[in-house]
Amino acid sequence: MENNTHPPYFNLTMFLNIGNYRYPTFVLCFLLYAFIISANLVIILAISQEKTLHEPMYIFIMCLSINSLYGSAGFYFRFLRDLLSDTHLISRSACFTQIYVIYTYASYELTILGIMAYDRYVAVCQPLHYHNKLTSKVVSKLILSAFIYPAFSVAVCVYLSSRLPLCGNKIPKVFCANWPVVKLSCVTTLLNNLIGMLVTTSTVFLPLAFVLYTYARIFLVCRKRSSEFKGKVIQSCLPHIVTFVNYSITVFCDVALSRINLEELNPFLGVILSLEFVVIPPILNPLVYGLKLPEIRKVMFRMLSCSKTDKQTKPQK
Repeated sequence: MENNTHPPYFNLTMFLNIGNYRYPTFVLCFLLYAFIISANLVIILAISQEKTLHEPMYIFIMCLSINSLYGSAGFYFRFLRDLLSDTHLISRSACFTQIYVIYTYASYELTILGIMAYDRYVAVCQPLHYHNKLTSKVVSKLILSAFIYPAFSVAVCVYLSSRLPLCGNKIPKVFCANWPVVKLSCVTTLLNNLIGMLVTTSTVFLPLAFVLYTYARIFLVCRKRSSEFKGKVIQSCLPHIVTFVNYSITVFCDVALSRINLEELNPFLGVILSLEFVVIPPILNPLVYGLKLPEIRKVMFRMLSCSKTDKQTKPQK
């Protein structure tokens, strides 16, 4: 009975739908992962090594890049391995570990975006108080709170899911997710649903609502100011708005897809849509911030030019 209700392995069934596409998919995903690592590392190195970028906004951008590396590592290592495998069984412990990593990554992304919205709100609406309100101590506390609460709340959800007796082991995804596991339960999941709703509200909907509120306030301030002021605000806020809109769409798609049977969709489309929120944000974030913000772009180009100069001036043996 214990083995039947607590299966030692889960079967990721959506891999069966990839079929002969798995080898080109492996090459494409490997290249995407290599780009994610290199692009986000460049952002992290540029901000950490340049003292002029040791400002709250850039520190938060660096946190986004660190989180992108964390989340993509939790997904790609297993995904690339499974693409080349004939069986797609994942151990119970590895599955719940992946759930924890991917869900904390998603929660961290939203809480960091919420903090970044507060940073832009203070910078635009209360510029004279910016350095008084966002001191290094306050920034540290904001970052800690952005990571600690999701880590704890997601851990509670994963623990409750791991305790459920299950009447199956098939997960219709290419990675482990919490809701498909909960749906396998042989007993009522009322407690899981209540805790899940509470965690989703506090880590997803509250940050989203706060971001919308801050930009509504910024919009009201910009209405009364000059065109030059509006241009500076747009230049400063546009990367965050693009990141926020992109992530909101990918989260919405993931939540919507979790409530339907993916195997009833077009198989290829189902896989693509289910991968959106673990693939697109880690790729888009360094592109948006690295190419759009001139301060980061200048440092990146200077780093590249210094690297080329060092190679050219290196004495030959």
